[in-house]
Amino acid sequence: MSRIIGSTLLGLLVSLAATSQVTVAPGTPQVGSSNPVTAEPLVPRPHSRACTVSLFQNLEFADFSAKTFTFTPPADCRGPWAKVVFTADFTVTEGRQFDRTAAFYLGHANIYYGTTAEPSAAVSPSWHVERDVTDLSALFKTVQTGEADLGNFVGTSGGVVYNGIIYANAALEFYPASWDDPATPTPDVVVPLPDAEGGATALNNTSSQLTQSVTLPTNTERVYLDVIAQSQSNDEFWYSCVPNDVANELESCGNTGFRETEISIDGTPAGVAPVYPWIYTGGIDPYLWRPLVGVQTLDFKPYRVDLTPFAGLLADGQPHTVAISIYNADSYFLVTANLLAYLDSCARKVTGAVTANTLSAAPTPVVTEKLTTDASGDITGTVAVKSARSYAITGYVNTSHGRIQTTVSATLNFSNSQNFTITAANYIQDITQSTTVDAKTTVSDGWVSQSTETQISYPFVLNISQIGNADGSFNLTTNADQQDWLDVTQKLNNFDIYTAKVRDHVTSADTLEFNASGALTGHTGQTASGEYAEKNSLGYCYSRAITAAGGALTAVTDGTDCRGR
Repeated sequence: MSRIIGSTLLGLLVSLAATSQVTVAPGTPQVGSSNPVTAEPLVPRPHSRACTVSLFQNLEFADFSAKTFTFTPPADCRGPWAKVVFTADFTVTEGRQFDRTAAFYLGHANIYYGTTAEPSAAVSPSWHVERDVTDLSALFKTVQTGEADLGNFVGTSGGVVYNGIIYANAALEFYPASWDDPATPTPDVVVPLPDAEGGATALNNTSSQLTQSVTLPTNTERVYLDVIAQSQSNDEFWYSCVPNDVANELESCGNTGFRETEISIDGTPAGVAPVYPWIYTGGIDPYLWRPLVGVQTLDFKPYRVDLTPFAGLLADGQPHTVAISIYNADSYFLVTANLLAYLDSCARKVTGAVTANTLSAAPTPVVTEKLTTDASGDITGTVAVKSARSYAITGYVNTSHGRIQTTVSATLNFSNSQNFTITAANYIQDITQSTTVDAKTTVSDGWVSQSTETQISYPFVLNISQIGNADGSFNLTTNADQQDWLDVTQKLNNFDIYTAKVRDHVTSADTLEFNASGALTGHTGQTASGEYAEKNSLGYCYSRAITAAGGALTAVTDGTDCRGR
């Protein structure tokens, strides 16, 4: 066994051991509570005692100015760390307010990204989020300036008073490494995109790019990009958009219901990331998300793109341009990313090259329109868009432990089908969407091969029915079904050594009632359910199911998917 495969396998086994750390399940939510809730577990913790560093306390967000803070590494826990966990607690005062985007940065690198819960005249929501940020450990070794971006308008606009003020606390927990909980291998270099103040970059159309010039150390041997692409404004409900030629008659946004994140290096296609169909707590019908919020709504998951085939190129000591764009963006997406690099500690310089790359510069979606307009102007039928692409990128790096070849391959399939019924009194739009990624990374020195196979799926169904009544009043009924599936298999010389499975599922329904003047008069039938299950081949298992109705939590059931294991 070569040293590189041996050290890589050691790192893999250390990371697998970390999954046996203490699992912190969220305290059982209180039945009857209206506070935002999910079925997800908290981040698993090591057995060691943490050193906690406060980033800020009771920070007020009542305008659109960035709030700065300073981070100093913990004197009593200088590292190495078995784990680093970001935690935050939010509260919004009672009143009128929109959901807001919350993004926190250290040294311009994103450490948290999500949205906030909407309050009401009688509800002041409070909630907790946390994220495993161990891979950003290189940032935490020195003093850093931080930035909290959470724009929130408080005042009067258009005669409407917005008075919900957001407060937040945030901290980092550092868990020292020990014999029971060894330090996990972490990237040696973290490069923020963009590497500047102001947080995420707005991309308004397909040609818009977030670009960053990057000069990595000459002993770089592995590279990854963690990407977040958040839909905003016209693109907030991108999955409901239709082809431009029928956008007016369908009263919808354009550029079809397909979006995709493209990554390039020096203008060469380097990777692809799907876009998750997030729905924020004010989305479509705010009552849908009280108290059970949508999948990832309060804490977005970065999508990791493996750029290791380009490591030899990026290690040449020259500046290279990493760029991110959103295919079909229609004003606009906010994009941020962290570039993560692992170095060869036994070499000052490595060499290498990309030897094969079949990734096309852009997808080639296929649009289908089957719409009929009758003599009265009523419209019925479907519009659909599909995209399918496969690619493989291979590169090598000559390291102190031999030539290492990495191949990253993936097949991405996307489909969005929308069925419309539009009359003078009614507007019905039924959306069924599927996003799947089958990815595989294979690392080999010619003798030993290690691979990671990942299957990701985002099933999504959204049904919206606006039904008019004879007196001019109308009802708007929404049914939403969001899922996030993940399957991982790690192999050594084609033998399975680790498997994991995650399932996250949220369904919501509600009906808004409007009078003939279009004013909201009430809502009925609000129900929601959420199920989260996670298990792996090391024996870890967590599951929780929750239900809600009428804006309050009605039931919590733990462990059903783990019984009989």
